[in-house]
Amino acid sequence: MLAQQPAPLGISGPSHWFRTRLFATPKDTVLTILALALLVYVIPGMINWLFIDAVWTGSDRTACATVIQGGILPDGQSGACWAFVEAKFQQFMFGRYPADERWRPILVAVLFVILLIPMLIPKAPHKGWNALALFIILPFISFFLLIGGFGLPHVETQLWGGLMVTLILSFFGITVSLPLGIILALGRRSQMPVIKTLCVVFIEIIRGIPLVTVLFMASVMLPLFLPDGWTFDKLLRALIGVSIFASAYMAEVIRGGLQAIPKGQFEGADSLGLTYWQKTRLIILPQAIKLVIPSIVNTFIGLFKDTSLVSIIGMFDLLGIVTLNQSDANWSTPVTPVTGYIFAGFIFWLFCFGMSRYSAFMERHLDTGHRH
Repeated sequence: MLAQQPAPLGISGPSHWFRTRLFATPKDTVLTILALALLVYVIPGMINWLFIDAVWTGSDRTACATVIQGGILPDGQSGACWAFVEAKFQQFMFGRYPADERWRPILVAVLFVILLIPMLIPKAPHKGWNALALFIILPFISFFLLIGGFGLPHVETQLWGGLMVTLILSFFGITVSLPLGIILALGRRSQMPVIKTLCVVFIEIIRGIPLVTVLFMASVMLPLFLPDGWTFDKLLRALIGVSIFASAYMAEVIRGGLQAIPKGQFEGADSLGLTYWQKTRLIILPQAIKLVIPSIVNTFIGLFKDTSLVSIIGMFDLLGIVTLNQSDANWSTPVTPVTGYIFAGFIFWLFCFGMSRYSAFMERHLDTGHRH
């Protein structure tokens, strides 16, 4: 076997990357210089406001409106008011959930992480049991832990809020929308007119109205059509509305993957004598889902961010609880709202970036069809 020859000097290493990516042409050089100049102009001020001139501790608004470090900032105020975030952090995480019962959502979060990590590792064993525990057993246990029962005090869902509600809505929406979206996509491609028509009508109606309308109808209009004395919890209505909305979009994503499968795959499966469900489960769906992983994750990310719209029905997710606490007179300063929104934005970015990176990892892991 011939030994691999080292790359010629000048075509590898950092210098080669800079020349080819940043200074390859005069236009690239000008744009690179302008971008660097903009970063040099913006970043120092951001760092000063976010960290150096920020107020990290305090008991009320006076801490964020005082003269710091022996001088006054240009606007007469301090930098970011992280003392506000510190004081309200528990509410940002749990809403108005009773303080002495917050160990319950913390325990649910720990169990979720313990079950999620092996689910995300491709080579982890016992995926079937792991999925059963994560998607079936854990929600059942979490229901009684969070609501109450079996000796635990009852906590109304009206007291729930913050990041806890955001994660609950997202997890439930993602868990329901993917399988339901697959069923709708298969139904839309069905040769049976009734099933196809029902799926097309459902998908087009839901995709044709905004999520705000779906949530409003689930929260306000749905009780009007129920018999007297029948009612649904507000959180349950939000869960149903979010799941239905995400399922319609997921159906179109999956349908795009199904249409991208070459006709020969269907013919090959038919030649083996496979039934429709065997062909779909073993050959067609795995390839279709692999093709549309970026679109699936994009839908999940959009769903995670859209949970903020539940404020329209009087529920407060992370962004809603941050906005609500800005009205606290004890923390009313010009920098408080900006600091709160930056904190909420960072949390949203953290989860969305994590999902996008895992999506890229799975694409590389599953990219076996075109490797040389």
